[in-house]
Formats: sequence, C-alpha cells, structure tokens
Amino acid sequence: MSKAPIKNLALLLLATLFISTSGVLGKYIAMPVAVIIWFRASLAMVFLYVYGKFKKIDFSIKSTKHYKPFFISGVLMAVHWITYFYALKLSNVALGVLSLYTFPIMIALLEPFFLKVRFSPIYILLGLMVLAGLYILTPEFNIESSQAKGILFGVFSAFCYAIRILILKQHVATYNGTTLMLYQTVIITILLLPTLFFMDLSGLKSQFPYLLLLALLTTAIGHSLMLHSLKFFSATTASIISSLQPIFGICIAYFLVREIPSLNTYIGGGLIILTVVIESVRSKKEQ
Repeated sequence: MSKAPIKNLALLLLATLFISTSGVLGKYIAMPVAVIIWFRASLAMVFLYVYGKFKKIDFSIKSTKHYKPFFISGVLMAVHWITYFYALKLSNVALGVLSLYTFPIMIALLEPFFLKVRFSPIYILLGLMVLAGLYILTPEFNIESSQAKGILFGVFSAFCYAIRILILKQHVATYNGTTLMLYQTVIITILLLPTLFFMDLSGLKSQFPYLLLLALLTTAIGHSLMLHSLKFFSATTASIISSLQPIFGICIAYFLVREIPSLNTYIGGGLIILTVVIESVRSKKEQ
C-alpha cells in the first residue's frame, strides 16, 4: 500500500476519534445543555467561516428554494445536539453514544420516503436487530429511570439526525460540506441566543476551555476531516469506519473518567454496531 492511502485512512480514523470526543465533553461540561450547544455552535461557526474564507469556499445560497430546507436542517441539528447531550447527562457516555448510533438504520428505513430509492425488506430485520440491541441496553423499562430516559433521548436525537441527513443529502452535490455546516451553526446560534439571558452562566470561565475543545476539535476539525476523507473513500467505507465512534467514545470515557460499561452495554452495543456494519457492507455490494 502506498503512503497516500495510508495517510488518507489515518485522517479518516483521526476524524472518527475527534468526533468521538463529544460524548465525554457533553457528559462532563458542567453547564446547562442549551448553553453548551450555543457555545458549540457559535464558536464552530467562527472556525468554519475562517476556514472557508482561507480555502475560498463559496458561501452563497444558490436558490431561494433552499432557504426552507436549510432552516429545517438547522433546527433539527439543534434538537439533535440538545437531546444527545441530555442523553449523555441522564445516562452515561456508553448508553448515550450507542443509542444515538441507531441513526444509520433509521436513515435506511426512512430514505424511501425522502428520496427515490427502493425499500428493501432486509431493513425490517435490521430494524429488529437494533430494537433488540436497545432492549438489551436498557437496564429497566421504567420511565422514571434516568438511564431509560437517557436512551429515549438518544434515540430521538438519532431520529432528528437521520431526518437532517436525508434533507441535506439532496443538496450535497450543489454545496460544499463546510457551507452546509456553517449555515446550520448560524441557525443554531440564532435560535439558542435567548438562553444566554435566563440560564446559568456562572461556570463559563472554568468550563470555557472544554467548550473550545468541543467547538474546535469535535465539531470544526472533526467534521471537516470527515468531509475531506469522503474525497478518497466512498460514503459506505466512511460509514463502516465511523462505526468505531461508539468504541472510541467508550474507551475515551474509560481512560479519562473511569466510566466502566456493563456487560449489557457490550452485548447490546455490539448488536447495534454489527447491524450498522451489515447494512454498510450490504449497500456497498449493491452499488
């Protein structure tokens, strides 16, 4: 193997690792969730804008018809981030990340309703596998349980993320990925601005370095590297590699905060990740 493919694979793995840091940062930044997301979006917006100007990326919107889907995708991204961070704070990093990672199967199930693709009966089987994984993950079916609430928030976050991807998928051929991400951060920054006036900001000084990490490392650099990697790998290959995100997230949580997953987390999480890999390999064969 030449040096170029090795370098590109290393960058894809690095992108996956950086994005995986969102779990630990989201769980342990001691500020209200909406405030965390506002700083994540606003700081990432600045980084993405500076990067785009440096790379001479066109930020213009090509048609007035695109305003509506851009706005909806931005709202969905805000809800996705907020509910994901609530999932992390209510349960733990492992359960939050694994419940979120149901989104690839949700995309497969919902795609025929958004795009002109054929529905495959195997999606029913894969969906049942994911449900089985979630059943094993959930320690008890008690709505009062914080872990059960965390998983429900994680699944709803995955649903919002899946819808957002399906909306933007219709525009990726027209717009640079950095442009799409920039507009979403702009929308989130505007939507959540009021939270700064009535939520607790007393911990901002001590938590700001972690907010900066979340915006720069996780959001701006992580997602930019992931988009860059798509130039050298198919979306299917990238999705298979990104299946490492829950594993990376759980490992980071273990080494940094000594969070140890239960046996059920390994079994249920393994079933969810296996489902994603099966769908990724299956879709690659059909291309």
